[in-house]
Amino acid sequence: MECFTLYSSGIAEARFFIEDGVIRHQMREPRGLAFSEPAPMTDADDAAYAAFKLKPFLLLSRRAAFEAAAAGAPEDFSLDGARYARAETDGESACLYYIQRHIKFPCNALFEDGKLIAWLCPCREQANLLIRDGFEDKTPLALWRDYANRPLYGVDGPKTYRVTTRDGVELATDVYLPAGAPLPVPALLIRTPYDRDDGAEAYFRYVRRGYAVVVQDVRGRNESDGEWLPHYYEIEDGDDTLTWVGTQNWCDGNVGTLGGSYLGYTQWCAAALGNPYLKAMISVVTAGTAMTDSPMHGGCLGSGGFAWMFSMTKQRYAPERMERDDWDEVLNIRPLEDICPKALGEDVPFIRKTLEHPCEDDFWLRGNWAKRRVGKTVPVLIQSGWFDDNGMGTTEALDLTAAYPDGARKVILGPWQHGGNSTYDLHALSFAANALRFDLDVIYQKWFDHFLRGEENGIERGAPVEYYTMGTGEWKTALRWPVENADDTPFYFGENGALFPVCGREGHDSYRYDPENPGTHIIDMCENEIAVPEDYTEEEKRPDYLCYTTPPLSQPLTVTGDARVTLYISSDAPDTDFIVRLCDVDEAGRSVKLADGVLAARFRGGFEKPEFLMPGAVEKIEIRTSKVSHCFLPGHRLRVSVTSGAKNLIFPNSNTKAGYNSTETQIALNSVWYGGGAPSRILLRIER
Repeated sequence: MECFTLYSSGIAEARFFIEDGVIRHQMREPRGLAFSEPAPMTDADDAAYAAFKLKPFLLLSRRAAFEAAAAGAPEDFSLDGARYARAETDGESACLYYIQRHIKFPCNALFEDGKLIAWLCPCREQANLLIRDGFEDKTPLALWRDYANRPLYGVDGPKTYRVTTRDGVELATDVYLPAGAPLPVPALLIRTPYDRDDGAEAYFRYVRRGYAVVVQDVRGRNESDGEWLPHYYEIEDGDDTLTWVGTQNWCDGNVGTLGGSYLGYTQWCAAALGNPYLKAMISVVTAGTAMTDSPMHGGCLGSGGFAWMFSMTKQRYAPERMERDDWDEVLNIRPLEDICPKALGEDVPFIRKTLEHPCEDDFWLRGNWAKRRVGKTVPVLIQSGWFDDNGMGTTEALDLTAAYPDGARKVILGPWQHGGNSTYDLHALSFAANALRFDLDVIYQKWFDHFLRGEENGIERGAPVEYYTMGTGEWKTALRWPVENADDTPFYFGENGALFPVCGREGHDSYRYDPENPGTHIIDMCENEIAVPEDYTEEEKRPDYLCYTTPPLSQPLTVTGDARVTLYISSDAPDTDFIVRLCDVDEAGRSVKLADGVLAARFRGGFEKPEFLMPGAVEKIEIRTSKVSHCFLPGHRLRVSVTSGAKNLIFPNSNTKAGYNSTETQIALNSVWYGGGAPSRILLRIER
């Protein structure tokens, strides 16, 4: 008989027994420690393992086919429509490793002496491993060795409470406690708009290791009372909830927070007022503040974010509302207040209120955790990726914590999108096996154990910054962010589309931007990922693009950090937008977007009030791009493109004082000036 065990974040969740062609399985009770009685398994039982992103019956029943396909160690093979590519392994390892390509949550296969010994599945915040018994130390399960002899607990709960906020609104809150653990214990708080009772099992790994876990519906969502208004109430509500958790008799007064995206945003909001019970955070792909990140990135109303907003138009999360085949028509509806009535057949109050505030007024400042922060240091682990469409939220978090003392901040930045540590292939770019990691959940556990329990596990003494450089495929470490071994280096725009380290002769380039025919930000709206690296070669041939490109490089050049683009612009319109992209152009002329930034010209002096352009007047604007670490290889060229439309990313600016919400438009003649007294440039951080 052969035996396999399924582990999630180092905890055994199921066992499988194969004998005479029959596969039997037993699952750990969802809230207990005991395993069910072994029972014969069929492919229908794979549905019970959906949360682990694995199909154990399918995999185990196809072991012989996997082993036959990998015989002779081919460079790649295909099996049942899935493609696998051979990956490098440790020089001392006798294992053969294949990674699954072109899929989210790949199921990688590990072989030894021709036998399949494990499948490995990396996810954004955890790792799931299906391992043949006896081979555990040859897999990432070895990272959990320090936890092997620690007690595990069952899960008591949920017990539902109604937490009352300072203005009297009650928030539905579930509490899960470690069964049999001596109380009080540290607590972890998750505040979500995505239904507290859907997917809470993902946090049971912390309960099983002795933490209380508190999951709350934010105001106006699911079973919480009050108005659903994204961003608006989260600072006060989060602070009130931290105090409630920290003063319960089952909590020892040490509270941590975790979660990604909007769940990251609620963490920074809860931390803003300096709550004394908050002792540690894990911020994953956090959403940022309104004008820096979403929904008004650079003062431009995001159209790509409408897919998310549609999914939030019911009391419970409704992701099916993102899946439409008429997004082009929907995003062309004007005025914007008509989008919901026409596309959904109903008015949506939170979207209507969002549209009523085009400037950074008190409405947006209420939820601005960066500006409202009182300055308390809370140890934080920050994780994001170069193609995270909330990447500017992480930029805000990095800026906010730049002066943290040693050991109080850890940063992990990978070649990932908002979905995180979950795929080797991102549209126009593909990465090697080391791009995805199997140690993130171990790091999370140690982070909380150190800062909430006081364990001396060394997590605070590790590299403060870990980041992945594309092009060379290396994970690197640094003492800080921005990294210390890089220098600010300008590249100036010049005549004939040149991009040079020196400022040249004065001149300008112009294009006509028509809001009725804007350029395209290349994404799949239904994918709900709006920052992916894409091939812009054909898009850049449009007449409303300006491209500034270096000569082919003779030496590798590594850019690490965000870029600052200074443009000297003029327009015959009172308002218009500018979109800049940093691209890598290879020897064949293929131009792949790596980072980008946007700004509405009317907000060049700040987001508090518009400052409209005077016809023909040359004005200076500055745009900060998203982050990246990328090595431009010899023969490649750097390119900066400038345009004024980005369909699918932002609503087209009408080029009138009404901005993006106008039924009337005008064509703008926009110019970029360079050289002499108008030195348009991009400032890049180049590694030494």
